[in-house]
Amino acid sequence: MNTIIMWIMAAGAAVGGLDRICGNRLGLGKRFDEGFMLLGTTALSMAGIICLTPLLSRLLKRFFVPLWALTGLDPGILGGILAIDMGGYQLSMELANAPEVGRYAGIVTGATFGCTVTFTIPVGMGMLSRQERPLFARGMLIGLGMMPVSLLIGGLFCGLHIAEILLQSLPVLLLSLLFMAGIRLFPDRAIKGFGYFAAGIGFLTTVGLTAGAVEYMTGFQLLKGLAPIEDAMAVVSSIGVVMLGSLPVAEILRRLLEKPLNWAGQKTGMNGNSVAGLLMGIVSPVPAIAMMQEMDHRGKVVNAAFLVCGASALAAHMGFTFGTEPDLVLPLLISKLAGGFSGAATALLLTGTGTRSANA
Repeated sequence: MNTIIMWIMAAGAAVGGLDRICGNRLGLGKRFDEGFMLLGTTALSMAGIICLTPLLSRLLKRFFVPLWALTGLDPGILGGILAIDMGGYQLSMELANAPEVGRYAGIVTGATFGCTVTFTIPVGMGMLSRQERPLFARGMLIGLGMMPVSLLIGGLFCGLHIAEILLQSLPVLLLSLLFMAGIRLFPDRAIKGFGYFAAGIGFLTTVGLTAGAVEYMTGFQLLKGLAPIEDAMAVVSSIGVVMLGSLPVAEILRRLLEKPLNWAGQKTGMNGNSVAGLLMGIVSPVPAIAMMQEMDHRGKVVNAAFLVCGASALAAHMGFTFGTEPDLVLPLLISKLAGGFSGAATALLLTGTGTRSANA
């Protein structure tokens, strides 16, 4: 199945590249370009933290892991606090006692919980107006509440038993409850807290990228023990290669599903932008969040709930997994989409169809 998915992505890259040669007549060449242009932002967001992973791992093993061992939990789950493509996978594998727990934490947990905490919430709260934030926050609450669906499915595919998944996921589930309580009870403070956390990750990323670049060009070590920056860039490049095909494929899917999506919008009481946002979110949360100002109230909540687990499934996260754990590509997609659509379905049940206004 992974081979089939890779061939589909390769076909998307071929069609997008051919359309680019022909002057972007079908609009797929533009998507091909966008996939390549994302290399820069992807490298800025993750290459530095990958370089720092060995140092972070040593610090945690020295000062925190011995205390963590007293709980009986595998320390690999700590890496899942970071996004899958922001060092979460590498940190999980460095810390894990059992490889299957490291794969579960780095791929499944990092692609859901880690991505939500380090990227989706800070970016969403930063991009949206104060009027739209409460609806986005409500969606985040629902999505976090349905995240165990994704974790259970992903954990089973990683070779863990249900009891072990629940045990190893306890820290993540407890943190999710704390974040849900913070968003619900202290929204402004929670927004600031997520912003500070994201800023801290950005600071570490820049430090790692700078130190790695200096060492690569001069041999001088600003920080000893860094992972080579060329290794980090190889991971970034593998994501970029997959996105050359995944973005044209996503565009083709959007066109093929336009009528069914419009029908689904009518049945669920959401406008066209709200339904289209779900498909955009599978590729990247940023365009989906940017579209929220044009969505109705219900659509904003549903899209936010979907993004907790479903964000970037067909682009960055799939590309990263192809480059690191290709056997987990299909499990990743199944777990992310199951969690994302569970969140969206729950949001539909918990919201009314009273208004279709585009302004929150």
